[in-house]
Amino acid sequence: MFKIDGKIVAVQRFPSPNPHVELQVITYLSNGLRVKGMLAVPVGKEPLDGFLYLRGGIKNVGKVRPARIAQFAAEGFIVFAPYYRGNQGGEGNEDFAGEDREDAFAGFNLLKSLPRVRNIHVFGFSRGGVMALMTAIEFPEAASLVTWGGVSDMELTYLERNDLRRMMKRVIGGTPTKYPERYKERTPLYQLERLDAPVLIIHGVKDQNVTIEHAYRLEKRLKENEKQVESWYFPEFTHYFPPVINRNVVKNLSMWMKSQSKKW
Repeated sequence: MFKIDGKIVAVQRFPSPNPHVELQVITYLSNGLRVKGMLAVPVGKEPLDGFLYLRGGIKNVGKVRPARIAQFAAEGFIVFAPYYRGNQGGEGNEDFAGEDREDAFAGFNLLKSLPRVRNIHVFGFSRGGVMALMTAIEFPEAASLVTWGGVSDMELTYLERNDLRRMMKRVIGGTPTKYPERYKERTPLYQLERLDAPVLIIHGVKDQNVTIEHAYRLEKRLKENEKQVESWYFPEFTHYFPPVINRNVVKNLSMWMKSQSKKW
């Protein structure tokens, strides 16, 4: 990792949907690349916990939504959401939890550099689940980890999602049968003994984008490694929760995160 990973090189204000939250588009350094992300900061000067938001999808699918970032910031976090390399004017090419994991690592360093940030929590949605797990493994000081509808096994994603296979073969370089090591290195289940942060798993049982099997495998491996894990499974929901439920889950997971914060 470059020593300057996470260094901010440009800041641009962005219209915020919440008058109590300021949004900025940040250009920062990740392995020598200028990549972009969004920073959401509650108005004020008091110290707050940091929140690294790792989105799902790839390219224009699953883009960072300003309203979503502001929603978490309104719960009392300083939130940074990497766009990942090659997106929205950033350099490089996104490669689905390969080298682009460095953009998440650099995002963690970026939050560490902000004077108001104290503890840092890691959150991953969908494909962001593997990014979040990798980041929490890389940074043992992470206060907590939440994966919501999160991928935990990249080979399982290939097997389950016929619509993603062409993209995955192109980006990863082949199939799990031909290159099992490339899928394994993108699968954090095999590195969980190095994870220190407490984990919260949130998943809809009817999810067809990322099946509940990902959550079950993650929970099983965490328990086998005697890690702290809590699971919130929702039998009636898919990958996307109804708005009212979504808001309630955001509030509840925010309270859970804060309960895991290190004492200052």
